[in-house]
Amino acid sequence: MDFLAPLLRNNRALFLAYDHGFEHGADDFDAQNYDPTYILDLAVKGHFTGIILQKGLAEKYYHNSPYEEQIPLIVKLNGKTDIVKTVEPYSPQNCSVKYAKSLGAKAVGYTIYLGSEFETEMLETFGQIQEEAHNLNIGAIAWIYPRGKNVLLPESPDMIKYAARLGLELGADMVKLKYSGDKESFSQVVKMAGKTKIVLSGGRKETNTAFLKTVKDVMKAGATGVAVGRNVWQNEKPLEMAEELNKIIFN
Repeated sequence: MDFLAPLLRNNRALFLAYDHGFEHGADDFDAQNYDPTYILDLAVKGHFTGIILQKGLAEKYYHNSPYEEQIPLIVKLNGKTDIVKTVEPYSPQNCSVKYAKSLGAKAVGYTIYLGSEFETEMLETFGQIQEEAHNLNIGAIAWIYPRGKNVLLPESPDMIKYAARLGLELGADMVKLKYSGDKESFSQVVKMAGKTKIVLSGGRKETNTAFLKTVKDVMKAGATGVAVGRNVWQNEKPLEMAEELNKIIFN
């Protein structure tokens, strides 16, 4: 069963991520994009296939609103602030799968910091999340980012391939990953994931050109799509950027 079918168009994905307030505080926002309603409108107008929100935003801006019929929801189940600086990251769960489903979620997401000294707890938690999600007929997406003092090159091809394989072994329907640096190595990342889908973690690129080139490369490498936030809603022309992404991913 493809638990992610409601979040795909032609078996491709374009997600708008908006969990940055939890992770980064107010620094990412301006007088317009601080407003979740603006972001939800952007997701609809930009023809995204899913919106990623923490539970508070889903409760107050998505659930029981017209957006439920316009854009599928992914609820992020964990998060950490940017205040406590630690070499060994850990992101605890703050929302249950059952509650996410009650808010209208078609899938849930959870971050695992591969290589952190706390990875054991995160792996165990995601194992439970995956089973609960599938029992409720929704998807389980793993954000897998190599981090910690044991990880010397967190975005090296070997570490990104490890992350992709871990997602497959854990039963994730999809893994959100950083770029491995080039199309050839990312094609190996996709192969390591097997039947688990891969989406690029957009991050923040210095230029539109650099970001769009990366998207083109990951799609040529066999990725399912992109989960992008700031490269769209911090852009001077966000709908034009969304249009460019649609062309690359779906055409």
